[in-house]
Amino acid sequence: MKQILVISGKGGTGKTFFTGCLAVAISNKVIVDCDVDAANLHLLLDPKIEQSFEFIGGRFALINKENCIECGVCRETCQFGAITEDFQVDLLSCEGCTVCSYVCPTSAVSLNDRISGHYFISNTEYGKMVYARLGIAQENSGKLVTKLRELAKEIAEVNNADFIIIDGPPGVGCPVMASMTGVDLAIAITEPTVSGLHDLKRVIELAKHFKVELKVIINKYDLNLQMSEYITEEIKKEGIEVIGILPFSEEILASVKAGVPYLKFSKSSLAQKIEQIIYKII
Repeated sequence: MKQILVISGKGGTGKTFFTGCLAVAISNKVIVDCDVDAANLHLLLDPKIEQSFEFIGGRFALINKENCIECGVCRETCQFGAITEDFQVDLLSCEGCTVCSYVCPTSAVSLNDRISGHYFISNTEYGKMVYARLGIAQENSGKLVTKLRELAKEIAEVNNADFIIIDGPPGVGCPVMASMTGVDLAIAITEPTVSGLHDLKRVIELAKHFKVELKVIINKYDLNLQMSEYITEEIKKEGIEVIGILPFSEEILASVKAGVPYLKFSKSSLAQKIEQIIYKII
């Protein structure tokens, strides 16, 4: 089973568009959207949810007023200022560290699971898909990504899938690291801009750290031919191959607006070029 991760150092480069192309072109796979903070691959693949689960991202404290003697030990101990003067817990400030429950002399503090989001097993026209929706301002996105990948692997093993296709989050933070760990290949989608190159270099560093093979696609290369050439030369110094360049396309935008993966939306010469790039990957 081969795990292929599609990432980008920054948002807006075309990462999810290309993942949608992989979903169409590659058979016998499980699809995972690990961009849990802003998942949108489902907008292209139109999954039908089969199972839904709560994601417990942490815990929060509650004080039982009947048992509380208002001694103030919990307020003195809390490093986050989460306990008010009238001995209520400010849920936005509480980090679920559990210290207050340990120091309370009357066991008036209980710890409760914090539902931070939901994750889903679904079916699409293109195969099984796992994705999630993290709540607003919730933490532990890396933990949720790990859960999605474990679930996708279980489904892939049960169904004897040959591939797991992962739509990773942008950037190089915790959820990206959780997405990259243990994959067989990472595809970085970049664009010919100064920020595109800057963030691509950070992705290259991350891939080297995790010893993951990385290949690059320059999307919208024709918007700045000079920068596209410069990116190609710069990453060549790092031993990284550009496996494809894609032009800016109004047709790609139209496919996204229509909510249809580009390789299903179009049979153009550009679609054929994308298929050729995918054959290089698999």
